[in-house]
Amino acid sequence: MPDTSAWPRLRRFADDLGWTVIVSTWAGVVLTLAAGRPQELYEQVVYSLCVGLVALLILDGVRLFVLGDPARRRRWTGPMLALIVVTAPVAHYAGIALGGAVIGRPVPDLAGYPSVPRISLVLFTLLAISVVVLLVLARERVERIKAERAEARTRAERIERQALQAQLRLLQAQIEPHMLFNTLANLQGLIAIDPARAGAMLDHLIQYLRATLAATRLDTTTLAEEFDAIEAYLGLMGVRMGARLRHRVTLPDALRGARLPPMLLQPLVENAIVHGLEPHVDGGEIVVEAQARDGMLEVCVRDTGIGLPAGDSRSGGGIGLATTRERLQALYGARAALVLAPATPRGTLARLTVPLEAA
Repeated sequence: MPDTSAWPRLRRFADDLGWTVIVSTWAGVVLTLAAGRPQELYEQVVYSLCVGLVALLILDGVRLFVLGDPARRRRWTGPMLALIVVTAPVAHYAGIALGGAVIGRPVPDLAGYPSVPRISLVLFTLLAISVVVLLVLARERVERIKAERAEARTRAERIERQALQAQLRLLQAQIEPHMLFNTLANLQGLIAIDPARAGAMLDHLIQYLRATLAATRLDTTTLAEEFDAIEAYLGLMGVRMGARLRHRVTLPDALRGARLPPMLLQPLVENAIVHGLEPHVDGGEIVVEAQARDGMLEVCVRDTGIGLPAGDSRSGGGIGLATTRERLQALYGARAALVLAPATPRGTLARLTVPLEAA
């Protein structure tokens, strides 16, 4: 396994090597055309490639493996420019020596190396090295800008998620007191007229709170836990309404582990009782069912109460349903829906549809 810290630098060195080969080959062709000796093209290209390789080893060796950190490299811009100037004659002589070894030509004597033609070639080498460095720096700048934009985008998404979670917590907190205050108000009334039923209601309230308090502090819960809370809530309401409330809850085993936000179903059941069954003289039945359909989770709450007012459908319901719709919009956008419709033969059907998310 390669060293994970050195591997990105080796990949960057390989990228720089590609630019070096391109510019060095171009330099060899230019020198050949300038000299007017096309028969020496091969030799000039070999020499140029060797000079470029030596320059790359020196500059990238210092830049990538000595300075390393990009921020540190930017602080050493001045010394790096001086290094480029020094590298040009060193790379030219070493490259000529290496190229001579490759094609079988003698190595020039170092003492007699400086001359006007060779100084001009050193300057040309400095120009070629500068072109490669500018290309590399431009590429790194583009990469740095892309990385900064990606980081800013990630940071903005994280802040947006945190704001969304805060909004959902606030909306969820609006539901819990709403249900709890209604129950406590009914409990207060029962204490005076029927202490036994008040005690039974208090027991069911404790069971309901045990089933829901832990879940409401989480971001998601399972459909099984949500249905357990519904069972506890219906038991609580059954004490208050007696024989006027009948209920049936159906949850397929395959959907017990499906994930969804906590306290999403309770407002639907509460709405069915408060606006459907309680105003009806004979009460009625509530049926809660869940099914999977085309990658979506569909939960239906059907009651046999007084039904919807004329023309009331999607916008129906009280504060609980309004808050539930706001939560759905914040969590899923257009992928979720909550629709109220007349039930058959009477009553109301609340259909909740959200993306199916397995545990």
